Amino acid sequence: MQHPQPTPPSLALLTDLYQLTMSYAYWKTGLDKKEGVFHLFFRRPPFHGGFTIAAGLEAVINYLENFRFDESDLVYLATLQASENQPLFSSEFLDYLSNLKFECDVDAVPEGTPVFPYEPLVRIQGPLIQCQILESPLLNLINFPSLIATKAARMCIASKGDPVMEFGLRRAQGIDGALTASRAAYIGGCESTSNVLAGKRFGIPVRGTHSHSWVMVFDEELEAFQAYAESLPDNCVFLVDTYDSIEGVKKAIEAGKWLRSRNKKLLGIRLDSGDLAQLSIRTRELLDAAGFTDTKIIVSNELDEVVITELKRQGAQINIWGVGTNLVTAKDHPALDGVYKLSAIRDPGKPWKYRLKLSEQMIKVSNPGILQVRRFSSPQGHIADAIYDINTSLDGVDCSIVDPLDPTKTRLLKKQLQSEDLLVPIFRKGKRVYDSPPLDQIRAKTQQELKLFQEGVKRFLNPHQYVVGMERSLYDLKIDLIKEIRSKMTSGGIVPYTRS
Repeated sequence: MQHPQPTPPSLALLTDLYQLTMSYAYWKTGLDKKEGVFHLFFRRPPFHGGFTIAAGLEAVINYLENFRFDESDLVYLATLQASENQPLFSSEFLDYLSNLKFECDVDAVPEGTPVFPYEPLVRIQGPLIQCQILESPLLNLINFPSLIATKAARMCIASKGDPVMEFGLRRAQGIDGALTASRAAYIGGCESTSNVLAGKRFGIPVRGTHSHSWVMVFDEELEAFQAYAESLPDNCVFLVDTYDSIEGVKKAIEAGKWLRSRNKKLLGIRLDSGDLAQLSIRTRELLDAAGFTDTKIIVSNELDEVVITELKRQGAQINIWGVGTNLVTAKDHPALDGVYKLSAIRDPGKPWKYRLKLSEQMIKVSNPGILQVRRFSSPQGHIADAIYDINTSLDGVDCSIVDPLDPTKTRLLKKQLQSEDLLVPIFRKGKRVYDSPPLDQIRAKTQQELKLFQEGVKRFLNPHQYVVGMERSLYDLKIDLIKEIRSKMTSGGIVPYTRS
């Protein structure tokens, strides 16, 4: 007999209060009947880099499939008070929330796709209140994993094909932060994790051996290695820097000889402190001299892409890189500046009215329309991306694009080029229409896609700026709308651009 699965707990309150207060005001003024289009995007790539890896979509899908306000949510909301001890929300609005069902269309960039500033990672279209409430959770579910996947990809680029293991559980930001980081790091290219729960949940390979405390339990370091070898003869990677790294290597070799006498292997030596370049070179000499040419040298200790690159430059004899704190906390750039902006609104069945947010800084002016991203490629790799409105057909015609921050920079993309639209359907009218690929395939996609970009885009210092532009008619529309809004600001009116 098959037992029903328990209903997942409601996460509808994983949103900022102002999403609910705005939604209440929409409902009270009748605006809840309107439809909106919102886009989730970011303005700057993290780590001063040249690319970002999209991640977090699977969590978004799970969230939206289970979106609902349960009884306990409504009871809590009923306790919130406005001024003079009045209820913040009316009982009628809470009844409205109790019957709210997710009904939106969602399009998104698949996980593992390299993306760039201003390109929508998610487009959501549907009832205004639903789109509004989802702003904070969608940003929460996309920003952090995309950040970590990007950091992991950078570290894997630096390792030049050597395996990178994620060791960040103990330094991660809580349980959810650790699990999210492990999954995102795997998408970015890490080959394994130390996080056993992440291994269970996501199918990520898990790796690990022993810590310094194992050695310190014993009176002699060799005794510790020998005991470990006897206990786990098929999993012997010895951490050798508890007292003296080179002496530790010599003792690990002695334990390795015992393993070899029993047809077992000394899999690896791990260095966790000191001059990792020189220590790894000396370790390799000792291992090779003793006949352990297949034994891997693993290093850890505050590694990031810069340190890995420098160790490579110094000729370090390192085979596997264990990264932790700097990866799972994105220590040098702890947040992706993802934003979520309204770009169109309408009454059901009526023409769309395009919207944008103005700012004194052009970088913070949002784009109007119902947007898609088309990536153009040649046999040698990706050339440029065009952000365009879905009501403008790019099929069979040349595409002119404009740099959104510098209109003097333009490019003509010929119709003969290969092209692909990045956002794919995920939900239609609240029903899932997308099958998520296995995590291994997402990881492979990251690696395959990164190979199609110029090396300069992946450079850590002063990376080459990959070409991303607005399709010419969309750019012109944006400028016209800016002029119209500014011309009406003194009178307090806004003239929306209307498009069927």
